[in-house]
Amino acid sequence: MKGKFFLYVLVTLLVIWAMDSVNINQIFKKNKILQARVFYFLLGIALIYLITNFLTDIFTSLKIS
Repeated sequence: MKGKFFLYVLVTLLVIWAMDSVNINQIFKKNKILQARVFYFLLGIALIYLITNFLTDIFTSLKIS
């Protein structure tokens, strides 16, 4: 359980760092700031969840953890 928590923290930092490089201003309509922020937040949460579970499944199947 401690390993999965550490993995969540590590992946969260990685996703925040990676998403910082994306210019989302050109994707969304003008004056839709709140909706763009909510979408960006949900996209980040989804990426964190998917990447962490993917890595956990790989470590479990390879008996690394």
